[in-house]
Order: sequence, then C-alpha cells, then structure tokens
Amino acid sequence: MGAYTSQKDQAISNLIFILGDQLSLDIAALKKGNEDEDIVLMVEVVDEASYVPHHKKKIAFLFSAMRHFAEELRREGWTVDYVSLSDKNNSGSFEGELKRAVERHIPLQIFVTEPGEWRVLESLKNFQTENDIPLAILTDDRFIATHQEFREWAEGRKQLRMEYFYREMRRKTGLLMNGDQPEGGKWNYDAENRKPAKAYLFMPQPHQVKPDAITQEVLDLVGDKFSDNFGDLTPFWFAVTRNEAEKALDVFIRDALPKFGDYQDAMLKDEKFLYHSILSLYINCGLLDPLSVCHRVAQSYHDGYAPLNAAEGFIRQIIGWREYVRGIYWLKMPDYVSENYLGAKRKLPSFYWSGETDMACLKAAISQTKEEAYAHHIQRLMVTGNFALLAGVDPHEVHEWYLAVYADAYEWVELPNTLGMSQFGDGGVLGSKPYISSGNYINKMSDYCKGCKFDVKKKYGEGACPFNSLYWDFLARHADKFRGNPRMGQMYRLWDKMHPEKQQAYRDSAAVFLASLD
Repeated sequence: MGAYTSQKDQAISNLIFILGDQLSLDIAALKKGNEDEDIVLMVEVVDEASYVPHHKKKIAFLFSAMRHFAEELRREGWTVDYVSLSDKNNSGSFEGELKRAVERHIPLQIFVTEPGEWRVLESLKNFQTENDIPLAILTDDRFIATHQEFREWAEGRKQLRMEYFYREMRRKTGLLMNGDQPEGGKWNYDAENRKPAKAYLFMPQPHQVKPDAITQEVLDLVGDKFSDNFGDLTPFWFAVTRNEAEKALDVFIRDALPKFGDYQDAMLKDEKFLYHSILSLYINCGLLDPLSVCHRVAQSYHDGYAPLNAAEGFIRQIIGWREYVRGIYWLKMPDYVSENYLGAKRKLPSFYWSGETDMACLKAAISQTKEEAYAHHIQRLMVTGNFALLAGVDPHEVHEWYLAVYADAYEWVELPNTLGMSQFGDGGVLGSKPYISSGNYINKMSDYCKGCKFDVKKKYGEGACPFNSLYWDFLARHADKFRGNPRMGQMYRLWDKMHPEKQQAYRDSAAVFLASLD
C-alpha cells in the first residue's frame, strides 16, 4: 500500500485531517489549508469499520471513495498521507493515527471539519485534551442550517415539525420559490406522491460503474478482512469518484426524476430502485454537494422536464428532511440514542440478518438490503421499521441494524430516522404519531403480498398476515400513550366498537406470532 502513502520528514505548517464522509474539495478544513505547504491526512481504521457490523459493500464503497479522493487531491497539488487498513503500523483508531501523524510531520496545528457523529466529535475533543498540539474543529458548511440556527428555530416550540422548518429552508435557499410564495402555491405536494407502481411500468436503472484497479484492491481487502460481515460484496457498481457520482445525478434527472414524485412510495419485488435516485450515499459522503443537486433538480422543473410534485418531493427530502434530522440529532444528543419511549425490549429477529422469513414483504426488503446495501425510504419505514415497531423490538437494536446495513447510513441521519421516525422511541419529537400499518398498506403500495404464505385479507388466526394482528395488538398494548392522540382517535374508536371476542382474537393471534419470534 506504499502507493497510497506520502510522508515528509521536515516540519510543515498544518496537518489537515479529512474523514471518510468529507470527500469534498470544498470541505472547510481544506479551505483553511495551503496545498503548497500543508499535508492532508486520511486514514482507514478498524474502529470505524467495525463499531457496528457494517455491510461489506458499505465498507468497500467508503474505502474506495476515500482512496480515489486522495488521488483527486494529489492531482490538485496536495500532499496526502494515506494510511490504509493493512498498514502494519496502523493503530486502528482516529486518535492513534493523529498521534502517529503528528510524530511523522511535526505540524504547527491540525485542522479538521466537524464530524457528523457525536462519538467521533468526542474522540477529537479527547485528542485536544490529551495532546499539546492545537486542533481546530471547523464548522461543516456543506449544510444549509447551522447548529445555532436550528437551536434558535427549535427554541420555545412545543412541537418540532419538519414541515415548518422546511419552509424556512425553502426561503433561505430560494429553491422553488416565487418571491415570498412557494412555486405553484403550495409548499408540499406529498399528497400527489403516493401512487402504487405497476409492474408494466418502465423502470430506469441507476448509473453503474465497473470497478477499477483501486476499487478491486479494496474489494479484495474487504473480502479478506470482513468476510463474516452482513451483505453481498459483489456485484459492486457504486460510483466512487466525483465524476462518476455526477454521472449518476445526470442519469437520475434524465431517466427517473419525472416520475420520482408519483411513485416514490411504491414497492415492487422485482424492481429494486424504481424511480429513486440512489444518490444519498454520494451526498452523505461528500462526492455530491446537496445544494447543487437541489438546484439541478429545480432547474429541471423550470425547464419543463420534471413536474413540480417530483422536483418538490425530491428537494424536500434534502433541504427539508435531511437538514431537519441533522438538527434534531445535534439538539438531542448524547441522550437521544438511549431513548425508548415505548419500553420495547424484544431482541431483533435473526431474519433481519438472513432474510429467511415467510413474510414476503420482509424477505424482499431484507434480501434487497443484503444484496445492494440499499432500500428506499418506504421499505425502511413501512416494512422493516413498521414490523419492528409493532413487534416491540428494542429501538437501539433496530438503530444499530439500520446503521450497519445501508451504504448511506451515518448516525446523524440514521438515528433520528430510525429511533424517532420509525420506532417512536423519542416519544413524538419527530413524528406526531407512530408510523404503523396493517398488511393493507403494504398490499396497496406493493406486489409483495401476492404469493405470500400469509393471507393479507385474513385478519387473525392461522395463516393470517401477521401485520394485521400485530397492528391492533400494538394499539391495545399502548392505549395509555396513544388513545388521546388526535391523529389516532379514529383507530381507537374502531377498536372500541369491536366485539370483545374479536379483540381477543387479534390479541391471541399476535401473542402466538410474537412467541414464535422468541
């Protein structure tokens, strides 16, 4: 791996530490540096590769993207000290590699852009405390809202609803705005974006890239060092350079964006990607700039190529939801990760790691996750997440599974989505009600139920779809928490009107199924 390492013996001005999700030439730490004098440090460490059992493709994607970014920096004139995972002197941690780099280069100070995750920030602060060399942690200006701006927006509000924060982000960016008013007269076109997909629709494929020599070397490394990790390593087709990520954006806008809005909630077992962009992994690691992506999408609408509901729906996910969950994460950490409002304690079922279940919807979503390190938001929220919530699975175990298995998952974006939005573990900070459904929703929005061992039309008893009894059992178990929720009043009224024998049949059916999980 000597080809990836460059060292200097003489004293230099600064050491610029770049993390694996900061692969942007415009990252704050690089902007503070000087390519003629300073050294960039990038490291692959086992601590980061193994703090949860990451999907093989996720590890391979990040290591390859990091190595390609190091080459891009060298072409830009930077000197890069790259420590590979297989370096025999690799300490295995960020702190250890910073100490070794200081010994090698004797810098005046260290610049690093603030990390996205709490534990990494604490590690850097610990390094600051225990070492004499100055370490400056710079604001990550790739985001639209600063931590302070989000705190000011949140202060004094009884409910921190994304919709109102999103409107502020629209005003700040000017995206899809007509003066002070939203384009088309409405802020949100989500009601138009819930069409179930049909198998005869043409589904475009995301941009796919053949592994080059660097990527192949990483694939060999991951296959050797992480052979027991979850997921399929090959075929590997992710873009790992800025240029290829831009091509992926071009392909999405050209082929998929026009119908993205209509079918963004749909699921088909033989179509993994439908009209989704598969760009979140590139945005979250820095290969694509989120605001630039949104401007491209907005321009597609203004050019008459994409309808407003598609452009608005996509932009809302980035400048609305993505920014919002980051704000919640930093506002509520470190206690947020341990919240468990519903007291859920069941272990995560083993089929989340194997995909071996007779429930067709879960099998499809988990098998796809195993193959691609990807599933779209409705598969995550309304299939795997919905089931875990109804079954009373410990939200921390669910959180660690999502963090491990998806290539776009970093704790700052994944934790609020999982613990808050999906599992209602925060007691309603993110969502005004639990996102739960019976089998009917999945049947409406997908073709998963066709041919399933369980009958989605059967409400309880042997052979009935487990989602049906679990749904009513969940409402009964947690009536003390949700009966007064105005958004759930109708369901409790339906429950109250049921004959007690029918209520008990639902509860008994759920109990039998849950016992089978245990």
